[in-house]
Amino acid sequence: MDPAQPLKTPRTQGKTYSCEECGKGFTISRNLKCHIRIHTGEKPFECGLCGHVFTQSASLKNHMRIHTGERPYRCEQCEKTFALLSSLKTHIKIHAGEKEYSCDECGKSFNQLSGLRQHKRVHDGLKPYECEQCGKTFSQSQRLECHMRIHTGERPYRCEQCEKTFALSSSLKNHMRIHTGEKPFECGLCGHVFTQSVHLKGHMRIHTGEKPYSCEQCEKTFALSSSLKTHIKIHAGEKEYSCDECGKSFNQLSGLRQHKRVHDGRSETLDCHMRIHTGEKPYRCEQCDKTFNMSSHLKDHMRIHTGERPYRCEQCDKTFTQSASLKRHMRTHTGERPYRCEQCDKTFTQSASLKRHMRIHTGEKQL
Repeated sequence: MDPAQPLKTPRTQGKTYSCEECGKGFTISRNLKCHIRIHTGEKPFECGLCGHVFTQSASLKNHMRIHTGERPYRCEQCEKTFALLSSLKTHIKIHAGEKEYSCDECGKSFNQLSGLRQHKRVHDGLKPYECEQCGKTFSQSQRLECHMRIHTGERPYRCEQCEKTFALSSSLKNHMRIHTGEKPFECGLCGHVFTQSVHLKGHMRIHTGEKPYSCEQCEKTFALSSSLKTHIKIHAGEKEYSCDECGKSFNQLSGLRQHKRVHDGRSETLDCHMRIHTGEKPYRCEQCDKTFNMSSHLKDHMRIHTGERPYRCEQCDKTFTQSASLKRHMRTHTGERPYRCEQCDKTFTQSASLKRHMRIHTGEKQL
């Protein structure tokens, strides 16, 4: 049967071209031709930059805006821009407050039917989209598409300022705040601000005392899942970060970075050490005339004058002038307390705290 034939069903009244597979009708033959590719799987339009293929040239044109960054559709109310006209139309409903699709189980409403359909899978427990590589399943096709980038290594979102690439547009958006300095998430209790909402959520546990992540081996609890993961390595004896020069291994990347300074020549040499005994301080600050026995100490000191704080905590965005300060700070997240009193077994996050504590046992009075 010729697929381009007159139709007689009420569903396709007035439409000249019919699909033999599903009966859907079209008024224009080229629309039928494009539709048939859904059944055949044909995707003749390929992106020359990333190899992604499409059934329609219009879809390829829209996809190219990911690479070019073009966002030609602008919202007149808030100036937000979009790559697709359909995205702008959906966005406008947010301003209008339109949410015409409602879930009959929980009452949650959506401004798109597709949103309601995806939501209903939460109640149904359906995850129809499966990764062929690892078997992980998803409730939405978009989430599977994003997940596949783990396997393919595709990172289509590029920062124009530093060329760093990302698998997700949201990751690029978060990254851009490093360049802009924007910190839109503020703690209502102490005023601390963050670049990401997840960092604010983790920070709030400082105020609430919530520690939802528990170690199954020692029952120790943590406010952050990443802190628990780091802690578990202590029990497992895992030291996944290994020095490629001497083979020494560490359970944290920061430990390896510090160690590598030994090989790079940035550790204290004998000459530097001897200055402790001679009192020689050959490095002078030009701004305040303070002197130092090591150039690295002068470099750290200069940050007081410049305001530079290059060491950033990935958990809460707090910044520090020295890597050692960041390392000490990280213990507030991991719960690590490496300094132990040999007399009463009390532990501390800093050696200075242990020294102060020892005065209790020795009877030494603090000056």
